[in-house]
Amino acid sequence: RAPADPGSVAEEERRVKANAREYNEKFQYASNCIQTSKYNIVTFLPVNLFEQFQEVANTYFLFLLILQLIPQISSLSWFTTIVPLVLVLTITAVKDATDDYFRHKSDNQVNNRQSQVLINGTLRQEQWMNVRVGDIIKLENNHFVAADLLLLSSSEPHGLCYIETAELDGETNMKVRQAIPVTSELGDIGQLAQFDGEVICEPPNNKLDKFSGTLYWKENKYPLSNQNMLLRGCMLRNTEWCFGLVVFAGGDAGGEVLWAVSGHTGDQVSGRVPPHGRGGSPGALGWCIDRLMNTLVLWVRVRDGAAGRRRPVCARRVGDAPCVPGR
Repeated sequence: RAPADPGSVAEEERRVKANAREYNEKFQYASNCIQTSKYNIVTFLPVNLFEQFQEVANTYFLFLLILQLIPQISSLSWFTTIVPLVLVLTITAVKDATDDYFRHKSDNQVNNRQSQVLINGTLRQEQWMNVRVGDIIKLENNHFVAADLLLLSSSEPHGLCYIETAELDGETNMKVRQAIPVTSELGDIGQLAQFDGEVICEPPNNKLDKFSGTLYWKENKYPLSNQNMLLRGCMLRNTEWCFGLVVFAGGDAGGEVLWAVSGHTGDQVSGRVPPHGRGGSPGALGWCIDRLMNTLVLWVRVRDGAAGRRRPVCARRVGDAPCVPGR
């Protein structure tokens, strides 16, 4: 089968070769570094203001402020509108900045977690953000899974291991995962360093309970299912150790679910930046402001039309007397 096109827009299938970073890098898969924060020091002010003015209420009061700056059409002072508007924008900006600070903090904590990665035949301590697709990782009991892994082997008989997925789906009961028989005996570092199997599977998606793929190794192929996978964010339980092959990392791992880290919730599994914009005013407030703006526009059009009908039409000719309204 031909390799996937590294420059393709939509990934049709994923090809991952174990212990072959150079091979996997040509597909430009996502790294395991996540970023859920939206702002930095430079972009905060313009981006946050742009987001806030997506709110119908803020746009409406900005429009009123502009009208009040024109003395001919307003009898009210612009001060009566700008003070509450600036106050609302400031309070919202402070709240958004605080939330984003905790996102930065959570990102740093997750990205700097440690994991044992098999590199050049030896296990090395690596930060999660340095883990790459195709790496083989060793997990120990009560450790979080750093990326979506294909389970290769474990300390339990028949390649079994136990995981807790409470951070993913809220279920506290442990689940069983099992390595395929052909890799379940690869418990030695030397054997794992020589493992060069290739996984061809479905592209990243948000289906946490389904997986379809095939392992090609030593001119044989072996079907893979969700029972062979360890998802990012789950925790290894009642199992001394296990080894897994990174299939999905960073923004491609774990689908669209949320993972709470250190008491703060965010897109920590998916690693995706929360969408910009707020999508309008919530609930009854947005409905009322929309109706108010529509009423004002309709009222202006009616007044303009009525004034046009009352305006006198004079046929001016040379020598005529000046046109007097009402005659």
